[in-house]
Amino acid sequence: MPVLRGAVTFSRFLVEPAEDAPADLKRWLVKALKARAFEPIDRKSEEERASGFVELENSEGTDFSSGSISYGEYALFAYRVDTLKVPGPVLRAELNKWAAAFEKEKGRPPGRSEKAEGRASLRQMLRNRAVPGTKVHDLSWNVEARQLQIWAASRTAVEEVMNAVETAFKVKLLPLVPAAMAERNGLAEASLGPTAELLGVELSAEVNHGEA
Repeated sequence: MPVLRGAVTFSRFLVEPAEDAPADLKRWLVKALKARAFEPIDRKSEEERASGFVELENSEGTDFSSGSISYGEYALFAYRVDTLKVPGPVLRAELNKWAAAFEKEKGRPPGRSEKAEGRASLRQMLRNRAVPGTKVHDLSWNVEARQLQIWAASRTAVEEVMNAVETAFKVKLLPLVPAAMAERNGLAEASLGPTAELLGVELSAEVNHGEA
């Protein structure tokens, strides 16, 4: 939980609100979070990934009560991603053991349809036993200053959370980095380069002149 304990890499964004600003910000936040709340992977399905918003201090919580997301002028919540995938080598090993047991019992190797059924049954068994991999990315949103921080180091993760926020809240996130800020303010990218003073060029010239 980097937002409340310790430091980690984060990305900052300016939040460009929708044209129709909500009258009740807290209600608007809760409604949007619930609409895109995390739902666990259905183990009986084929899905291998699930994602959505959760409470900051409870990665299982999706009630989003005012007390769980409001910290002064900040709204704090998180984005959770679960993955559940049966490794191919594990499934093949189980299938080989099943085929050997089948041949020993029946006196013949399993047919194509029997093998397909066995594979499906074994895959479901392994999915039921598997523990999903979970990643949780914290978000800190200063609603008054219209600034959002996504606490993630991976660019892919940041982009996924960005898309989720923009979709759920109907807003636009603008990166708060020098190049992007300069572009929004009509400044040329070349103007962001280091100055002669910063590089010490003038100082070097003065020293050389004095030595001459």
